[in-house]
Amino acid sequence: MLRPAALRKRRRGDDKALELFSLKSRTAVVLGGAGVLGSAIARGLGEAGARVAVASRSLEKNLAEAEALRGLGIEARGYSADTTDAHAVRDLAGQILEDFGSVDVLVNAVGGNRPDATVMEPDGFFDLNPDALRQVMDLNFFGGAILPSQIFGKEMAKAGRGSIINISSMSAIRPLTRVIGYSAAKAAVNSFTQWLAVHLAKNGYSGVRVNAIAPGFFLTEQNRFLLLDEQTGELTARGRTIVEHTPMGRFGEPDELIGTAVWLASDASRFVTGIVVPVDGGFSAFSGV
Repeated sequence: MLRPAALRKRRRGDDKALELFSLKSRTAVVLGGAGVLGSAIARGLGEAGARVAVASRSLEKNLAEAEALRGLGIEARGYSADTTDAHAVRDLAGQILEDFGSVDVLVNAVGGNRPDATVMEPDGFFDLNPDALRQVMDLNFFGGAILPSQIFGKEMAKAGRGSIINISSMSAIRPLTRVIGYSAAKAAVNSFTQWLAVHLAKNGYSGVRVNAIAPGFFLTEQNRFLLLDEQTGELTARGRTIVEHTPMGRFGEPDELIGTAVWLASDASRFVTGIVVPVDGGFSAFSGV
């Protein structure tokens, strides 16, 4: 039986371990923070102590998300910016720095697919709209990783510390049928994550870490039309195949991304850079046999 002194020592040890995950006094910018996955991550970072700035194209959605976060006791503000526009991202960074004084964590959760960039028929690739593919690449790669990392990353480099977290996809690891542009863009995000992590660490900015989270299959606004039948609400054939190939036998819940995001944002992962963490219920580990 532990004596009181031993119990106190144990509790102090527990507190010290938990402090590694604290984001108190830090500012987290979540681009795409009003989306299904981005909003869960924004809330999780806020509950870990961070001040949170949420931004994407829709000011109305971001203001509503910030209000919801404040209702939970989290200091938060909403902003509007087209992250595919470098000038808009610079203006956004300036506003956030003026309001919060620093940027310590950047989550690049902007992304998505387009129906007209999706191959639905066997011969559909040959007539696929190249402009739609460019827009998917622009949204997921440039707006969803490169431009924000350049602009917010520069501020982190000046401060000598920071954590950039890109949101990747299972489609980056194993290209999924039909979503050609999205798969290519997310594969580029993975490569960029590793490249930037090495570039910063080798050039005097080892305090700025760059990692990615690759969610498995979560129902979002972008993929719902592929995974659920609009008329019946039942899983499509594609949706059933995904669940069958996910060892845990279900889609993920947005809250299940929070632990990984807090870990990557905090000092608990201070020697971790250049990795892509699958949060996928075992999908990427399963061969199908």
